Amino acid sequence: MLYREALNLALDETMAKDEKIVVLGEDVGYYGGSYRVTQGLYAKYGEKRLIDTPIAELSIVGNAVGMAIGGLRPVAEIMTANFALLAFDQIINHMAKLHYMSAGKITLPMVVRFPQGVSRQLAAQHSESYEQMLCAVPGLVVFAASDPNYAYHALKKAIMMDDPVVFIEHELLYNKKGEVDTKNSIDPFKAQIKKEGKDITIVSYLKMVDEVLVAVPKIEKELSCSCEVIDLCSLNPVDYETLKKSIEKTTRLVMVEEDHKTGGYGAQILSWVAQELFYSLDAPPLRIAGVDVPIPYNRKLELASIPTVDSIAKRIISWGEKHGI
Repeated sequence: MLYREALNLALDETMAKDEKIVVLGEDVGYYGGSYRVTQGLYAKYGEKRLIDTPIAELSIVGNAVGMAIGGLRPVAEIMTANFALLAFDQIINHMAKLHYMSAGKITLPMVVRFPQGVSRQLAAQHSESYEQMLCAVPGLVVFAASDPNYAYHALKKAIMMDDPVVFIEHELLYNKKGEVDTKNSIDPFKAQIKKEGKDITIVSYLKMVDEVLVAVPKIEKELSCSCEVIDLCSLNPVDYETLKKSIEKTTRLVMVEEDHKTGGYGAQILSWVAQELFYSLDAPPLRIAGVDVPIPYNRKLELASIPTVDSIAKRIISWGEKHGI
């Protein structure tokens, strides 16, 4: 199943079971969504549950907040992360805080979905990553789906939760194909060990998980080592227990993220490791991240601004040789 098909199935199955679930966003209804995630749902559930909105992100999320307060379970789609900035007042000041500020009297069972990251030549205003800001806001659950199976199960869980969830996707993952086990549910809050190893723990999320997995054979060959690859899945809260067990086993950590390095999300993971597992480390942690520049339109410069399979392998091999791995 394709990643976008898994998201579609999650929406379809939950909407069939609960008529309180509604989807709203730009082109989500008649046209089936910008990335075809809602394709076919308009014909099944109609315009009252698949709501095509104006190009007004603040209004989209603001309406979803009101719907959630009123007893519905809205799923708001934003076309890309950069456009979500227009809705940050609603996401941060209302969606994240109203349950707390009402002493629990208001619940907001709602999801805001959007893709982020570098696609192919969409330039700086369509290529950003904002997980570092969203995860710094108390009151928000933040999931990051890197494969179809997780996308299916995590979105279903997010929709049925009574807490507000930001569900992050990636523009280059919608056509990714993978097995989806619809019968056996997974815990979306638990990090996934994509590959077991004993010498280096490599932590990542979203599309960078795929880049790491392709780079690992070259790393293992050059360093004669074994790499363990972990997909964080839930960015807030973080499954620190899985990370702890892996790092105590391997004694070495690499963090790989697409976001800009300065102030990026991976700094939180390394900060936690330095504070909690300092004496378990046999080498200083390595952090591989995007360059601190607006994402260029030029394809060669675009690739130079983010980690790639080759640059990940090169950086980890150099770091490993320096520290005797």
